[in-house]
Parts: sequence; C-alpha cells; structure tokens
Amino acid sequence: MSSSKMDKKLGKIKERLIEIVGTENVDDTTSGRLVYSYDATPNFQALPDFVVSPRTAEEVAAILKLCTETSTPVYTRGSGTNLCADTCPLKGGVVLLMKHLNKILELDKENLTITVQPGTITKEITDRVEKEDLFYPPDPSSMKISTIGGNLAENSGGLRGLKYGVTKDYAMALQVALPNGELIRTGGKLTKDVAGYDLTHLFVGSEGTLGVITEATLKLIPKPETQKTILALYQDIEAAGRSVSAIIANKMIPVTLEFLDQDTLKAVEDFAHIGLPTDAKAILLIVQDGPQEIVDRDIHKIAEICRAEQAVDVRLASSDEEAEELATARRSALSALARLKPTTILEDATVPRSEIATMVRAISDVAQKYNVRISTFGHAGDGNLHPTCLTDARDEEEMTRVEEAFAEIFEKAIELGGTLTGEHGVGVTKAPYLEWKLGKAGIEVMRGIKQSIDPKGIMNPGKVFAEHSKERLVSVK
Repeated sequence: MSSSKMDKKLGKIKERLIEIVGTENVDDTTSGRLVYSYDATPNFQALPDFVVSPRTAEEVAAILKLCTETSTPVYTRGSGTNLCADTCPLKGGVVLLMKHLNKILELDKENLTITVQPGTITKEITDRVEKEDLFYPPDPSSMKISTIGGNLAENSGGLRGLKYGVTKDYAMALQVALPNGELIRTGGKLTKDVAGYDLTHLFVGSEGTLGVITEATLKLIPKPETQKTILALYQDIEAAGRSVSAIIANKMIPVTLEFLDQDTLKAVEDFAHIGLPTDAKAILLIVQDGPQEIVDRDIHKIAEICRAEQAVDVRLASSDEEAEELATARRSALSALARLKPTTILEDATVPRSEIATMVRAISDVAQKYNVRISTFGHAGDGNLHPTCLTDARDEEEMTRVEEAFAEIFEKAIELGGTLTGEHGVGVTKAPYLEWKLGKAGIEVMRGIKQSIDPKGIMNPGKVFAEHSKERLVSVK
C-alpha cells in the first residue's frame, strides 16, 4: 500500500477510534507512541500507530470490531513488565492501554471472591483482601506495578507458587471481548462447573492472542495464621538443589522455596543492603505458613534436612520485618542484576523439582561453554529457574553466543522433562522454540483455535506462533 493510501486509511481509523473513546483517549503523537513501543524485554521495539485508552468493556469490544474490519493489529497493554516481548507492537496498529479499567468492582466475602478490572495493580488486590483477613496468593515479583490483566494473560507465577499455585488456579470467571466485537462471560463463582469447554482457562495464559480480558473474578482463601522464614547457606550449589528435592520428598510443601546463586546474591545485597551472606555459593530462602504448631514443626524439620544436605548454616528470620526484607530482596533480583551490564536477558526454563540440581549444574556448564555470564535464581520449589544473562546488546558476537547458550538451556530443560517457560510466556522470544516442546501437531491444534476465534489474526500478531521454528540442537541428546 502506498504511503498516501496508508495515511488515508489511518486517518479514517483514527476518526472511528475517536468516535468510540473520545479525542482525549486516542494518541497518535510520536512521543505518546514511543512510550508504548517496548516492554521489559531487551532488543524489541516498534512504534504503534495509535495508543487507545478505553473506559468500558463495551468500548474495548467496539475497538476490536473496528480493528477486525480494518485488519488492524491490537496489543493489550498494562504496565509493560512483560519479559518475552508480548506487549511490543511489532506490526504497528493499536496499543490498547487499560489504564482506565483499573477498579476493584466487588469483594464478596460470602463466596470468597474478588471481581476486578484488568488494569488493577496486583498488589492493590492483595492489600485490599488482606484487610479482611483474606488472601490472594499469586505474587509475581513485579506485583507492585504489574496489572492483573497481564498476570492473567501470561498465567503469572511468583514466590508462593509452590504451595498455592499460579494465576490460573485463582481465575474463576472472566468477561472477554472477542475480535468480532462480542462480549462473553466464562465461569462463575462456582466450585464446580463442567458445562462445556473450560473457556476461562483457555483465555488465561493465551498471551492476548485470542481476546481481551475486561473483567475477572478471582478466588480468595483465608489468610494464613502465621509464617516463618529461614535462610539456608551452601558452599555447594548442587547441595542446595538436592535440598529442594529432599524437602518435598519429606512431604512438606513450603510457601516459598527460592534459590539464589552467589552472583545473584552479591548483586541483591549491593542493591538492598540488608546483610545477606555474600560469601555463600548459594542460598535457599524458605517460607512456611499456616497454624503456629505446623509452621514450627515444618521449619524445624526443613532446617534439619538442609543441614543434612550440607548447608553450612541455617538462619531463622528474627521478626516479620526481617522476613519481609528477605522476600523483598528476592523480588528485587532482576533489578539488582540489571544494574551490572547494559543488557539483562532473563529466562525461565522449568524442570521437575527432582531435576533442579541437574539443571543448575547444566546452566553453569553452558555459561562456561559459551563464555557468557549467567546468574541463576528462581522458584526452585516448583522447578522454575531464571537463568539471567548479563551482556551488552551492542556486542553482536557475544549476543550470538548468548542466543546459542539459551537454546542449549532450553533443550536441556526439555530433555529433563521440563519446558521452555514456566511463567513469563512464549511471546516472540520463545516462539521459535515452541515446537521443541509441543511438536508440530500441538502447534497446529493451537493454530486451529486461534483461527476460529481470530480469523483476521489481529490479536497480538507475531507472538506465540513463529514464522520459522528453530532446528533442534545436535549437541544435546
């Protein structure tokens, strides 16, 4: 299409967008578009044609109908904390900014649910329900700024995932705007519901490729009575990995079972200044909650297991304040590491818990093989590790080695019965590798679902489905 015809088309689309949401909610200035041209993923940036801020679910639906009619790409946007380029508008079009849809609509204490709009900040939800002695467990590290719509789209996890699960485990009902302009409701405030396909969980984790979540009802549980936190210190990284398996094998499920290697530990301490033991090669941050007597029993037993697996020291947090400091420091790991080099690439290969020690060692071996700096931390209790490469995108030769290193890490994770991503999503960065996990037949099933709901392909194009899959490595068997 010629530039004059394109300008004319965009002009007509702008007029219709303004009719739907008002002039003040349509931004096509260069500066306005630039703000939403990237997310938290390194090396991905593209300008959208418009940034549009709907005020109601009906406006969202009308925008999607317009975009389908005009074959205009749509990218739903919350706070932009995504780590796989899912919210980057790589093919132009409309960034759908959910800043107005940010309200808590209902807290239902009888049914233990909370109903929210997608632009609500995750921590606002947790803070609101805890005032009523209730609990919303999913806690991604970005929870102070990430939105619940983004958490639902990516099926986000967090530090408490081992015991309590991830976002999908708390999604009970959704309102979703479809590409054809229809609004549908899925699920309900029900413990049991097998009427038809489970559409709620189809949209959760679909990364904005099927529709736009405009409302969500989330399950709540009673707030735990008490909790305790310990730090286990190791001079042997693999011993820390073995401890994870041993704790679970002893039929204890902590709330949090986090792993940090020495490189991460040093970066976090330099960032947080809370007295972390930077001489340790690795630490496990372990939290248990529940009734007082059960927490006391479990923490004592967990400490014994860690010592039996060669922990050189086990320390109990002396107060709730110290425990919160430790959790906050762990959540800051990515920010702390990002200060060290111009480019920080955070991945999230996941393996069965029993393979954590093997995977930690494999990541270290891969880093040495390709001569790249990889720090490792993550949710060891649920097998979700975050190998984080500190590099410089301007060094093309090193970036090639980084890509090769991560390809081998993904291959190893799959070989061990794991997956490419536990919580960050596929997006652009993992799309070329997705066939390694699902196979061609699995990809085609997903394409069929996508085609049936979004036949024009307007929803988050370029994500999840790669134009070309990577060849499997021959060096890893």
